[in-house]
Amino acid sequence: MKNLNIIWVIVMACALNISPVFGQSRAKKNKIIADSQTAKAEFIAQDGLMKGLFDRAYGYVIFPNVGKGGLGVGAAAGNGAVYERGKVIGMAKMSQLSIGFQAGGQAYSEVIFFESKKELDRFKDSRFEFAAQASAVAVTEGASANVKYTDGVMVFTMEKGGLMYEASIGGQKFKYKRL
Repeated sequence: MKNLNIIWVIVMACALNISPVFGQSRAKKNKIIADSQTAKAEFIAQDGLMKGLFDRAYGYVIFPNVGKGGLGVGAAAGNGAVYERGKVIGMAKMSQLSIGFQAGGQAYSEVIFFESKKELDRFKDSRFEFAAQASAVAVTEGASANVKYTDGVMVFTMEKGGLMYEASIGGQKFKYKRL
């Protein structure tokens, strides 16, 4: 029963996190930007080779705090900062819905690298989403060494806490707003 209560608390946190980043105060946006810079440092600390990815990518978006929970049906959401050539240019919102065998909740950070202007522009036009078959690489020491861009995009995640059992399908959708 205690585990079920924890799952529902995480699901509710996800639901509350779905509030749009676009209507938030400047202070909230500044906090998301600061959290994204902290997450960037944590990604590099986990795998020093990621510094080169951040330096060479045309652009990237960092979602420093993504909450995910589910019991049969799952949801995830997070707000992030979008960078072009290393400079913050906007804010982003990620939402995910999945269905299948899943139970639990977790928190993680996610970074999406864009190889060129074309892919970043597609993201900025809010025409960017991941289908069920898209995969992310979990960050561990050296994990980024052999990862290549797929269709101009590379995705990494870093678990922050929680436990999630999952064999589900779903997809992520993104919205962008220029600063």
